[in-house]
Amino acid sequence: MRFQETYKKLVEKKYYVFSFEDLCVFYPKEQRSSLRQYLSRWKNQGWIARLRNGLYELTFPESRGVPDFFIANKMYAPSYISLETALSYYSIIPEVSMAVVSVTSKATRRFKNIHGLFIYRSVQPEAFRGYVIEKHNGFDVLIAEPEKALADYLYFKTLRGTLFDRKAERLDQKRIGQLNKKKLNSYAKIYNLDLWAFVQLKKKI
Repeated sequence: MRFQETYKKLVEKKYYVFSFEDLCVFYPKEQRSSLRQYLSRWKNQGWIARLRNGLYELTFPESRGVPDFFIANKMYAPSYISLETALSYYSIIPEVSMAVVSVTSKATRRFKNIHGLFIYRSVQPEAFRGYVIEKHNGFDVLIAEPEKALADYLYFKTLRGTLFDRKAERLDQKRIGQLNKKKLNSYAKIYNLDLWAFVQLKKKI
């Protein structure tokens, strides 16, 4: 099996991030052991990069500009971008997160690869909602709505009775005041959060 043939299939289907199982579907007659050998060879040639076990990115002949948010979604599913990463994206906190942080209904995980660090925080299945699909550089990305990102953030910040220092967190009160208060209230109820205790709004929800 030649790389050029596989490369053409991947590009045609826009599988710039693909899994070992994707190759198994493309080549059902090939032995799985042989496909693993091909992947190892292509990786050593620098034509693909390993993102995590069983997941790869097409790097030949150059980077395809796959967004880190999309990679985060693909690396550990189901998951959506949230917490510090989403709040920074929405300019609710000033810092740019050093890792791409997501919420998942599966176990907590973290991965590191050529793109950096990816962290996944676990919530109960009933809390796994409040996200939308956005286009990022032509790729579909699952990301929390700003209201849900804030609720997720406050939940983990106060988990196990941790005190919340509102000044230290440097939440942008103006941005928060522009959020949909009905959505904020709905998402806060998922976690039994009293938003008024954490953020300053013009009027209590």
